[in-house]
Order: sequence, then structure tokens, then C-alpha cells
Amino acid sequence: MRRRFAPPNGEKGAALLTVLLLVAVMAVISATALDRLRLSTRLAVNGAAMAQARAYTLAAEGLAAARIEDLLQRDAAQLTNDGSWMDREIPVPVDRGQAFVRLSDGQNCFNLNSLVSGERGAFNASPTGMRQFTKLMELLGINSNDAIIITESTIDWLDSDGNALPSGAEDSFYASQTTPYLPANRLFIDRGELKAVRGMTPTYYARLRPWICALPVAEPVRLNANTLAPDRAILLSALLDGKISPAQAKAVLAIRPSEGYGSAVKFWAIPQLAAAEVPADVQGQIGVTSNWFFLQSRVRAESIELESNALIRADGTSAQILWRALGEAA
Repeated sequence: MRRRFAPPNGEKGAALLTVLLLVAVMAVISATALDRLRLSTRLAVNGAAMAQARAYTLAAEGLAAARIEDLLQRDAAQLTNDGSWMDREIPVPVDRGQAFVRLSDGQNCFNLNSLVSGERGAFNASPTGMRQFTKLMELLGINSNDAIIITESTIDWLDSDGNALPSGAEDSFYASQTTPYLPANRLFIDRGELKAVRGMTPTYYARLRPWICALPVAEPVRLNANTLAPDRAILLSALLDGKISPAQAKAVLAIRPSEGYGSAVKFWAIPQLAAAEVPADVQGQIGVTSNWFFLQSRVRAESIELESNALIRADGTSAQILWRALGEAA
């Protein structure tokens, strides 16, 4: 015959306390498990949305490259803004999300890598690039002495030797800073690297940022007279070493024919430019075609918003993505 267990009167409270403690522990474990499950679910959803956003970004890049190829095939002799494709946010249809792309002519900026010439391991200062970059900074209101220091220091950052220019800076200068570092002695990959160069300040960089870029070639700047917007006329004035003012350059660009110039010869035949007596090598820096394009894309999928910047190189009638960076460019 079974006998029912009955704890002593003095231990009934302890038993109840034990039961309550077990219930409390089980409640904490259940709550923790639910939180982890909720977190895991959220991470999975966000991961899927991020993957979808990346896929939309790649698709937008593919569409942009195809659009560039169409433009190049339309007229191999020149590229114009016919159709208003440039610097305009264009919606791209996507499923369960939103996507927008903005294309710009990558040649209508001052390429920082034009300050040197040559090939990897043998980069040397470019006198033309030096003069034009200094003039650009002066036109932007940067003190002439500071402009020279920044120009020569940028060249020292890019060139392959360890000899500093008179107003430049090499290893010894950067190694003596509070946080030591060394110059790259290679081409810029991103324009934001300019912020590490001697003489560059946040204020100066903010002024320069809209006008500069870092194309992966050590070649002179080449503007497209057909696509250079009048509000970017300061670039033309800088390339011409101030032979025409930014206001005059803006007036020249404002009278551009809608169908484009057809050739650089017609552009230089404009009376204001012909009177400026621009050297032949500088005239060669203005053309009517483009090989470089910048692409900005903005994608939203579920709760994820993804921005990306890409550089597209066009070779003949084909276009390819050279690099992409997620997030806002420096």
C-alpha cells in the first residue's frame, strides 16, 4: 500500500519556494529563447533584404552599362546629352522595392591622377597638370601659396621617387605627424585620399570635392565639350590657365548646339576661344567623346536602403564596371 509523502510542517514553505524558483528560471529561459528566436528571424529577414538590394544594385549597373553602350552605338564620333540621360535620377522598375540610378560623364571633372604621367613604378610630375590644378584651386578661392603646397604635395604623394618638391612633402614629413603614416606613391583610388595630403584642410576639401575625381589613369584631363554643363565651366577655365574667365567659359558652353559640336575643331573655332590662343596640347584636352562614367544608385528592398557608387569604362561600343563602393563616396 502506497503512502502519500507529506513534508514536515517546517519544510512546506521551502518546497513552495523551490517550485516558484523553478518556474522563474523556466520563465527566464523561455523569454531568452524567444528573444533569440526573434533576433534570428530579424537577422534572416534583413540578410535576405540585403541580398535582394545587392541584386537590384547589380541589375541597375547592368542596365546603366547597356544604356551607355546604346549611346555609344548611336554615334561613335561624339557623345551628347541628347535624351537628357546625364545627371538625372532615373527610376528602375524592380519587384517589391525601389531603385534609382544617376549617370554622369566621368571625364567632366579634374582627375587628380593627371598630376603625374608615366606608368606604375615610374610616375613623374606633369607640369601641365600641376599648373591646371593650381589654377582650379585659385579659382575656387584657395590661397595661391596654399594651392602650390597642396599641388606639389599631391604630386609627391603620387610620384615614384622619394624626393620632395620645393613646397611638397615626402616620407619624413608624414612620419613626423602625431599619427605617423607614409605617402602612397601610387595613383589615387578614391578622391577622398586627398584629405591625407599636406596642406589639405576640411574647408579646402569641401570646396574641391565637387570638381575632382580619381580616374585610374595618369593622363591629362579630357573634358567633353558636348556634355560639360555650364555650371561646371570653372573646369574649362582652369584647363585654359585662366585665359578665359569662368563667366566667359559659362557663356561659351551656354551657346552649345543641341546636336553637339561634332568635332573639337568646331568647338575651338568659337571666336572667344580662338582669340585666347590656347596651346595645341591643351586643345587636345577638350574633345567630344567620353570613355568614363560615374554611376550612383539608390535601392530600397524591404527595410534595407542601399546606396552605391560605381565607375564604368567604355571601350569602343562596350562598357564594363571597373569598381563599385557601397555607401556614400568620400
